[in-house]
Formats: sequence, structure tokens, C-alpha cells
Amino acid sequence: MTIESLLVTLIIGAIAGWLAGLIVKGFGFGLLGNIVVGIVGAFVASLLFPQLGISIGTGIAGAIIHATIGAVILLFLIRLIKRA
Repeated sequence: MTIESLLVTLIIGAIAGWLAGLIVKGFGFGLLGNIVVGIVGAFVASLLFPQLGISIGTGIAGAIIHATIGAVILLFLIRLIKRA
């Protein structure tokens, strides 16, 4: 992995985590937390979407949307676990 691809991954993760925090109210993790939530959300979406036959698209905008949806799913699951 090159420095440029690592930097793009971190930026996309931060944006996706921040957007997911806005969508799922009550979740704000700071910059590092948003990066982790966004990257883990992208991983969750990459496992889930092909099984459902969903394709978001390509490019940076597609990656941000993909990671944001996965991060929202992740935060929703965290909220359900905290309530139990």
C-alpha cells in the first residue's frame, strides 16, 4: 500500500465516520474514532453488499457512500448491543 492510497483510505474513513455519526444521532468519536468507524464500516459493507446484490459504484464518491452506509449499519448494531 502506497502512502497516497493510505492517505485516501484515512480521508474516506474519516468522512464516512463523520457522516455516519451525523446520521446516527448520539455518536461522535472524534477524528481517530471516525476514521476507525468509517474503515470498519467499509469492511462491513464490502461483506454485506455483494451478498445482497447491491453495487454502489466506483470512485471516491462511491467509496464514501459505501463506507458511510456500512458505518451506519455498524453504529446501529452498536446501539442495539448497548441497549441489551
